[in-house]
Amino acid sequence: MNLDFSPEDLAFRDEVRAFIAENYPQQLRTKSEEGEELSKEDFLSWHRALAKKGWAGIAWPKEHGGTGWTSVQKYIFGEESARADAMRLLPFGLNMVAPVIWTFGTEEQKAQHLPGILSGEVWWCQGYSEPGAGSDLASLRTKAERFTGDDGKEYYKVNGQKTWTTLAQHADWGFFLVRTDPTSKPQEGISFLLIDMKTPGITVRPIITLGGEHEVNEVWLEDVIVPVENRVFHENKGWTCAKFLLAHERTGIAGVAASKRGVEKVKAIARTELDSFGDESAPLLANPFFKRKVAELEIDLAALEFTELRTLAGEASGKGPGPESSLLKIKGTEIQQRITELALEAVGHYGAPYFRGFGEGDNEHPIGPDYAHRAAPTYFNVRKTSIYGGSNEIQRNIIAKMVLGL
Repeated sequence: MNLDFSPEDLAFRDEVRAFIAENYPQQLRTKSEEGEELSKEDFLSWHRALAKKGWAGIAWPKEHGGTGWTSVQKYIFGEESARADAMRLLPFGLNMVAPVIWTFGTEEQKAQHLPGILSGEVWWCQGYSEPGAGSDLASLRTKAERFTGDDGKEYYKVNGQKTWTTLAQHADWGFFLVRTDPTSKPQEGISFLLIDMKTPGITVRPIITLGGEHEVNEVWLEDVIVPVENRVFHENKGWTCAKFLLAHERTGIAGVAASKRGVEKVKAIARTELDSFGDESAPLLANPFFKRKVAELEIDLAALEFTELRTLAGEASGKGPGPESSLLKIKGTEIQQRITELALEAVGHYGAPYFRGFGEGDNEHPIGPDYAHRAAPTYFNVRKTSIYGGSNEIQRNIIAKMVLGL
């Protein structure tokens, strides 16, 4: 990929930069700076602004409403979004289920679901993990039994439990992996269902994280009736859709642009905080041990960035994400965790855990600089990144098989 921006690319960069500056919702910026939990409307406000501009479907095919951007333009948009601390759009609809629908779905499914996903009118959640089926997703036990209704149409009756379902409390629809043939091998006998979250029998219960956020949930399905026409692809072949979706999810998890911005923030903190081990009058960034950690992180991030750029270039030429998505997932999440570790190290004792809703009135915020208040909760929250989307241990097995032939 040629990274020497053309005059057209530079003009596009200026357009993106100006649009974000003029249209990024102020309440998102304020809540982010103050560590407040975002509402459903907060999440959707930026999505709707981008959809109105025609920029929501960055990775979508143009025939389905996508931008048609080149890989360089996608790179520029990601860089400018991170530079402005703009939130990333939720991936569950845009980047996860939508590619499954336009690749494996019927024309009716495309017409029903893709417009709402692109516009932000319909919020999606992912029903994959279960209490006994996380990294070993093929062992899932949520079952769907097929039957003929009194109206002569075919339905599934779904029973089971999903867990760690991100933001399911806001979801209008969900995509679920269910077992439709319990006698088959683990990866077989699984189907991919689209389920209206308002269907009777669905219960969403919150799981509160260490940082005090209501981000994830457990979802119970009790005799949930789903039309067979809501199944994507063939019955018992849902594992094909699952693998396809996970490849797209893992590529997006890398978060290179956001990590570059994260490193900048760590360096800014380290220029402010004083070195408590060596020269106490010098900034922490002058400490050779801390400085070495930052330098090693930047080197690894630069290598990851070029891997991501090669992946973008491959997608632009019609090549879907392959084993490189596992590489991006492993290194991207490890780098994200290292950034939060350095941030927590940099703020020192000011990073004592602070949770949402802690204290009242004058005691609502602990002493110390504002940038330290969310260091510990963010550190705890980012521990999950090496697990979701398929744990990093599983990704190493995929690389060993697909790249090394082991």
